[in-house]
Amino acid sequence: MEPFRHLQSRTLVLRERNIDTDQIIPARFLRTTVREGLGQQLFADWRYAPDGTVKAEFPLNQPGAAGCRILVAGRNFGCGSSREHAPWALLDYGFRAVLSSEIADIFRSNALKNGLLPVVLDEAIVEELLAQPGIELAIDIATRTVALPDGRRFGFPLDAFAQACLLEGVDQLGYLLTRHPAIQRFEAARDAAGAA
Repeated sequence: MEPFRHLQSRTLVLRERNIDTDQIIPARFLRTTVREGLGQQLFADWRYAPDGTVKAEFPLNQPGAAGCRILVAGRNFGCGSSREHAPWALLDYGFRAVLSSEIADIFRSNALKNGLLPVVLDEAIVEELLAQPGIELAIDIATRTVALPDGRRFGFPLDAFAQACLLEGVDQLGYLLTRHPAIQRFEAARDAAGAA
């Protein structure tokens, strides 16, 4: 993963509430352990007709969707089963952040472990963003804020460990590996103290 400090992007909007992980990435695409290519199957049942043709009216298929790195969704995003493929598919498509007024806990955890930022904002703010598809937002991980074009800033919750991992561009194991020399020094000092 690369360090994730700032994100400035237009938004893509999905107004639906209770978007579950099977809608994000249908179960038939879970046979792979490879992340690449999952973005093509993101919201597959909404994006494509049964014969595989593209549904032009779906937001991801609109010309303005290209390059959007922030997804704004209705309340209770990522509910359902705990499939890690859901954040993989979102990341592979190109999203780096998901904003909603409520994000399911397991999805949130999986997202953070994979470098996708789940941002929970007040319902009124999210409703405002849902009504303005394509608005340009700026997200700052260090200050845990989302800035709107009019200058308003809104804070969002992000625990210190997840924040550190995003800022350093590491997952949980990577974080521990960067601290390996300090862990070795601690263990050596403890062993020396115990032998004395």
